[in-house]
Amino acid sequence: MNKYIAKNYDRVNLVFKKDTSPTKEEVQAAADVAGESLNGYIVGAVKQRMERDAAGGSCCNEQSCKQD
Repeated sequence: MNKYIAKNYDRVNLVFKKDTSPTKEEVQAAADVAGESLNGYIVGAVKQRMERDAAGGSCCNEQSCKQD
C-alpha cells in the first residue's frame, strides 16, 4: 500500500456469505447497473443508512422489519 493511500484512506474487510443474499455478485451487479464501482456503491449505501438512522428513520432491528 502506498504512503498516500495509507495516510488518506481506511480499509475495511467486508465479507459476504456465498449462499446468502446479498452475495458479492449481487452487489457488484447492482453497482454496475448504478454505474458505480463496488466500493463506491457500498460507501454510498452506508452513507444513506447513516443519514436515515440520524433522521430517526431506522427501524428497531433488521430481523423485525423489512428494509428498502
